[in-house]
Amino acid sequence: MRLLVVARNAVVAMEGERFVEPEGAFDLVLEFPDAEARPGLVNAHDHLHRNHYGRLGRPPYANAYDWARDIQARDADHIAARRATSRRDALLAGAWKNLAAGVTTVVHHDAWEADFEADFPIRTPRVANADSLGMTPTLNGLDAAAPYGLHVAEGVDAAAAAEVWALDARGLLTERLLAVHGVGVDRAGAERFGESGAALVWCPTSNLFLFGRTAPAELLDAGDVLLGSDSLLTGAGDLLDELRRARGLGLLDDARLESAVGATAARRLGLPTVGLEPGAPADLVVLARPLLEAEAGDVLLVVVGGVVRLAHPDLAPRLNPFAAAPRQTRIGPIARWVNGPVPAPPLMRSFP
Repeated sequence: MRLLVVARNAVVAMEGERFVEPEGAFDLVLEFPDAEARPGLVNAHDHLHRNHYGRLGRPPYANAYDWARDIQARDADHIAARRATSRRDALLAGAWKNLAAGVTTVVHHDAWEADFEADFPIRTPRVANADSLGMTPTLNGLDAAAPYGLHVAEGVDAAAAAEVWALDARGLLTERLLAVHGVGVDRAGAERFGESGAALVWCPTSNLFLFGRTAPAELLDAGDVLLGSDSLLTGAGDLLDELRRARGLGLLDDARLESAVGATAARRLGLPTVGLEPGAPADLVVLARPLLEAEAGDVLLVVVGGVVRLAHPDLAPRLNPFAAAPRQTRIGPIARWVNGPVPAPPLMRSFP
């Protein structure tokens, strides 16, 4: 399909999986005179199969290991019930949480899933990862991978702060490291982190929930920052919620925040350069409000690899002829037209 999107700030054309010059005839033209077209967002950290559990825990905690032990003891029945959900349904619930927020690429910080190669509606780059030093102390294979994700200093105690130095001693504090959270990194650790060239994946709402604080300013200033939503086990919502909360903290300027879900994220993850220029991957979001102010209700259109995956319901009559699996559904409280595989109810609910 050749699709033309006319927004307030740009005229964007796509054919197949790439953006093209906005010339010639098009199968479909969508106009958004009061909205903004942007490259699809990049979420650098989620656990796609854990978004249907709901927030668990009774914070504050000293570190994530204490949190994990606590919920396994206190919430064992709830966790067991949620684990009964089929793996594909759980993964799809996480995918549509992200799509509803304008995310077209999400890093799944867990083992690779075969479902990601079987009609999955969102991009999931294959990024090497391990949980953390405390959970996966061998860290086999990460030293040869580029890039690789690891939960680092997820806590506020001395043990959390020491993880930076433990990684350094093992030769794993390098420019390939995507260190998720970094809450407990102290001033000296932040300086060494900056020298190493490692990048921080910042998940402020998850950190604030568990520990009452987030990554220190010294660490955020030390090098590249990517933004992640984390799963709804600890995070407050989606990537747009994360952006607004991060902005409210005042620790990064607007340009760095936008890049944390765009150019910086793509570069550090080894992805194609994000943009709307001809030749770039056709990943697009149209927002009714500026990115750093937007909520899921402001997401009017999401295109992944040239396929319209999500749109405002008013667009359904125009989009249905070009969709393989269209339906109307609710993602949380938001009603949207979607195109692609969806999880079974109650994870998503269809409506007429």
